[in-house]
Amino acid sequence: MPVQLQSRSGDDEGDEARIEIVPLIDIMFFLLAAFMLVSLSMTHMQRVPINLPQASTGLPDSKTPPYQIAIDANGVTTWDQKIVTLSEITNRLKSSASTAETRVMISADEEARHKQVLGVLNAVRAAGVEKVSFETKD
Repeated sequence: MPVQLQSRSGDDEGDEARIEIVPLIDIMFFLLAAFMLVSLSMTHMQRVPINLPQASTGLPDSKTPPYQIAIDANGVTTWDQKIVTLSEITNRLKSSASTAETRVMISADEEARHKQVLGVLNAVRAAGVEKVSFETKD
């Protein structure tokens, strides 16, 4: 039964109070979009900034590897934004649960020396990891 705002003497047509649903839905969608944008702006990549070289024959990797090792232009090797040595890479990979299924992605700056990249690759292979990929930009 509609709520009457006030009673009028002799007038049977009273004003009905209505809750408009459309503006309520608009406000809820606005709040949802605002919270989504704020939450997306709060997430940022936890990586060392490097300039990746381009590759024309590489295939995109559909799976995200659990371990990412980065080499910057000065040859500094990082794992989860922490500087590591080659022996630390080997020890950390050996201590992982199953090295047969472990995947590693090496991201090297285009100015990094070939010797540092091969050193990281050798450290990864010394741990028994066979699934190694290199990150490039398209």
